[in-house]
Amino acid sequence: MNENIKKWIYLTILSLVWGSSFILIKKALLGLSAFQLGGLRIVFASSFLFIFGYRSLWKLSLTDWKWILIAGLLSSFFPPFLFAIAQTQLDSGVTSIFNSVVPLLTTLVGIALFGLVITKRQLLGVFIGLLGALALIVSGMEFDPDQNYWYSVFILLSTLGYAFNINIIKRHLGHLSPLAVTTGSFAVAFVPALAIVAYSGFFSEIGQQIEMQHAMWFLVILAVLGTAMANILFNKLIYISSPVFAASVTYVIPIVAVLWGVWDGELINVYQLLGGLIILLGVYLVNRKKKTAK
Repeated sequence: MNENIKKWIYLTILSLVWGSSFILIKKALLGLSAFQLGGLRIVFASSFLFIFGYRSLWKLSLTDWKWILIAGLLSSFFPPFLFAIAQTQLDSGVTSIFNSVVPLLTTLVGIALFGLVITKRQLLGVFIGLLGALALIVSGMEFDPDQNYWYSVFILLSTLGYAFNINIIKRHLGHLSPLAVTTGSFAVAFVPALAIVAYSGFFSEIGQQIEMQHAMWFLVILAVLGTAMANILFNKLIYISSPVFAASVTYVIPIVAVLWGVWDGELINVYQLLGGLIILLGVYLVNRKKKTAK
């Protein structure tokens, strides 16, 4: 299959899968704490990946492990906890809109640390996108005071981790298979995540809490499809495209997530939608290629 077609197929699948992750987190939080959800998400995803990818770990050099350690902590360990914490106070649809700043931060990190060259139009797009994120926070605080929009900081920290991860994979881990990178990243996160789950009291509570048992179904789907398999696919997308194109999966994620949220009774006001549109305008300007003269 042509790689240009393949990257758009990957982008579409990831948008649908990750767009559905926010509602799965919301449902899982009905029976699990944020730390239980984050830790179990990593543990289940890691276990699934080890079955198929453990052999690929033997091919990693010490230098590879150095970058995988950094990338794994920033993208596979901290974000599952940060997203879960954020969604204890924010609706799933709103959280997904904040997540759309990933391409902008990917560009900024690429410029600052990885030698990425940016045009004036792309720089304008970065500022417009960040302005949209700020507008989303302010409008949410004013028109929906029941939600604590300070928790959006946890989402922004996660997106910054994703931005570093994308640039690291593209620059330093491009010689490895997507399965090796994904399995290695979750191998780094597995032990500390398991320790947090054990400390949370999950193993002593699961047999007695019906709500926790029901939440596990949403968690398993989230971990296997929305975390393990989606990360493999995302790493493949990074290999066959640019870092900014890969980050553009966040174009469609908010649409899918907001539709799920509305279906579940969430309300999105016009100011929040406007903030999301401003973010996407910035993402568009960052991604838009200059037309060549005919």
